[in-house]
Amino acid sequence: MTPDPSLAALSNQLFSVSVALYSVAVVAFCAQLAFGRRPVRTPELVAAGNGAAPTAPTAADVLSEPARSRRWGLIAVAVTALGALTHLGVMVTRGLAADRLPWGNMYEFGTAVTLVGVVAFLVFAVRVPAVRHLGLFVMAPVVLAMVGIGLFLYAEAGPLVAALRSSWLAVHVTSAILGFGIFFLSGIVSAMYLVRSRYDAKLAEGQAQPDGVLSRLPSAATLDRVAHRTAVFGFPIWTFAVIAGAIWAESAWGRFWGWDPKETWAFIAWVVYAAYLHARTTAGWRGRAAAWVNVTGLVVMVFNLLYVNMVSTGLHSYAGLK
Repeated sequence: MTPDPSLAALSNQLFSVSVALYSVAVVAFCAQLAFGRRPVRTPELVAAGNGAAPTAPTAADVLSEPARSRRWGLIAVAVTALGALTHLGVMVTRGLAADRLPWGNMYEFGTAVTLVGVVAFLVFAVRVPAVRHLGLFVMAPVVLAMVGIGLFLYAEAGPLVAALRSSWLAVHVTSAILGFGIFFLSGIVSAMYLVRSRYDAKLAEGQAQPDGVLSRLPSAATLDRVAHRTAVFGFPIWTFAVIAGAIWAESAWGRFWGWDPKETWAFIAWVVYAAYLHARTTAGWRGRAAAWVNVTGLVVMVFNLLYVNMVSTGLHSYAGLK
């Protein structure tokens, strides 16, 4: 089928609108941090930044937030949700324009991954209001990622190459997108946990200001819990994606596994996240050590998407999607 140029153009316009809305949300999240004040924290939470397992958070993160800061937070979440709707419109109109699932190349794959990451953040922002203080640190990378996707990965809407015309595209690639998007959020939250716990340790030693911007982040306990829960949710999805990819490989190439670069790094990512979940449930690896493993997992995922796709060659080297 010939791509519909009007729908393809609408998809491109919605992409720009989404980037603009997310940028506005970043500004609103900045205002939320700027107008906030240091939450009242218990000594147990302050002491949780030295690498030990963080203690349970209190309600102080929310109750001590000024009304003006709360309003900016709500505005930021609302604008982010509006941006997510237009972001979804990007994928829907792209799929309708090409008459296929809209993740047949790196541009579409990356766009879908960022959408999943934004939706995952919104879920936590609604369920755990303290997580809204992470908005700047989640949405700023989203904006940078989408700008990079639009500038360097863009591809015109068109039909799939023959190698991708399989029902396994809907199974394997969809699950890979969901897993990657969830890990995207989990890795960012773990990175902020490392920052927060380091700040708490310095604060306990009298080496940090008690009213700095970092004091307005969610507690280390909250960050640790969100990072862990998202990884727990994403891991079985990524596991299924790896298994589905192996089944598709057997159908297409006559073997389940051939240590192709894409397969190898997908497996490495799986091992890293398995190690994180194991470390997170082992008392000696709670806290900062486990968080570093989770951040490493995100680095491996990004490396697998960009370097492996754009530099290395293998059986997955088609359609800009590997």
